[in-house]
Amino acid sequence: MSNAEFGSLTFELFLLLATAHLVGWLFGRLRQPPVVGEILAGILLGPSILGYFAPAISKAIFASGIGAASRSSHETVIGFLYNLGLLLLMFVSGAQARGIFTPHDRREIAWLGIVGTGLPFLVVMAGHKWIPLDALMGPAGQRVSLLLVVAIAVAVTSIPVISRILYDLGVLHTRFARLVLGVAVLEDIALWAVLAVATALAGSGGMSGRGIGMHVLATLAYFWIGLKVAPPMLRRLSRVRWNVVAHTSPVGYVVVILLAYVGLASLLDVSLVFAAFLAGFGILADAPHLCDAVDTLRDFSFAVFIPLYFAVVGFQLDLTKTFSLTILATFLIAGCALKFFTVGLGARLAGFAWLDAVNLAVATNARGGPGIVLASVAYDAGIINGAFFTTLVLVAILTSQAAGAWLKYVLGKGWDLLSEQRAKPRAVPAGSPIT
Repeated sequence: MSNAEFGSLTFELFLLLATAHLVGWLFGRLRQPPVVGEILAGILLGPSILGYFAPAISKAIFASGIGAASRSSHETVIGFLYNLGLLLLMFVSGAQARGIFTPHDRREIAWLGIVGTGLPFLVVMAGHKWIPLDALMGPAGQRVSLLLVVAIAVAVTSIPVISRILYDLGVLHTRFARLVLGVAVLEDIALWAVLAVATALAGSGGMSGRGIGMHVLATLAYFWIGLKVAPPMLRRLSRVRWNVVAHTSPVGYVVVILLAYVGLASLLDVSLVFAAFLAGFGILADAPHLCDAVDTLRDFSFAVFIPLYFAVVGFQLDLTKTFSLTILATFLIAGCALKFFTVGLGARLAGFAWLDAVNLAVATNARGGPGIVLASVAYDAGIINGAFFTTLVLVAILTSQAAGAWLKYVLGKGWDLLSEQRAKPRAVPAGSPIT
């Protein structure tokens, strides 16, 4: 790559990153999820806005290059940073999931998780005959994978976005936050495992039935090892004296573990995104001395790689070509209504009051980051088409906005997010992430 090519590439990255931070900051000042602003930054610079209203300027910045080879190298580098940002986001989400989960309120979390997540997933799977899958189908042509993605999209809840909303509202220390995030953790573990199976099926291509079975079995084995076997092994490995990397460069050690998980997943043809989530989930298993390293990696990732990822997600959206109002309206109304009803039902079965049930249902309807990651993974795997990719991203944005607005409204009215009609919350041990 020549100096001129490298210079034009760095200018593209400068625009994407600077605009993502600026618009994300503006959204944060408005007490809206910054991730929405980062995606909007990509939309502003992409074919939907700049490319549509000022195509000459857009071409000069993002398509000028010095030839086809230059343009290809730019796309390769940006694609690498996009995927690295995605992996780091999932790694941080996995680490956060382990830190958030507490054994308190098990009964309520079980009701909310089983009914609020399991029921909509099963309803979608059972109602596949009434879902127009052909209108959503990607080039992989895998109907089972597509149906699994639709079911995940209806059931998923965002840990990063809803936790940021709760933090901004000053209620992250409450029992309400503990319930919402506890449910989100269980959902993420289950639904990312299902997504790993969906991508395995989509990548099976012309495999025989036995080959597909082995592919799915490898995915499930990887999931079980990453969830149950690897964490205690990592705990011991991080403390042995001869592990000089863990002791002299904790951040480097954390990155090495992430790369090891992803590398092994690549050899087994398992979803790399799922591997990154498991790496984050396992790295902090009884290893508090690595917390600072994970925090350092998280801060740098959210400063550089993750905003770039979300900006590129927005940049990929071409609302002038791949936007379908019919698909968006249908999925938004039907998916949110089903999720709202089932979470509300689970909350009532757990014994919560009506307003409590509404608050829990709205909060868990925020799809945020995981909804966007789901869209990216499914689109890259050829499971969904461009119109459904755009729909999933927009639904993730709209539901996150709605959750933040509703919870802010409830608190502004002076109402409690969670009444204490039920048993009072147990005391949380000192030092827990959520008290």
